[in-house]
Amino acid sequence: MQRIKRALPIAITSATFVLTGCQTTSTAPSNSSPTVSVGRCNADAVASLTGQTVTPEILERAREQSGAITARVLRPDDIVTLEYNSQRLNIYTDKDMTIERIGCG
Repeated sequence: MQRIKRALPIAITSATFVLTGCQTTSTAPSNSSPTVSVGRCNADAVASLTGQTVTPEILERAREQSGAITARVLRPDDIVTLEYNSQRLNIYTDKDMTIERIGCG
């Protein structure tokens, strides 16, 4: 019985720390302006580039304006990985490098 009395506070403390690690907190954004946050891709911010030919300058401008960390150009026959990356801008082109659509992921 003495062992249980001594072990109980330790078990409760341990359980508290474990459950605290699972707790999530959320905070409301302090500013609701439509600015692009760095690291979070926003393809709508660069939708106007559709129809243009991709150049290194356009690729970099699109990456910056979308707020993405990385950007890639995807041609029709390119092999791509399917993992989603919310910090990456995907520019889909035709065989002549004309932008057909832009997305994140």
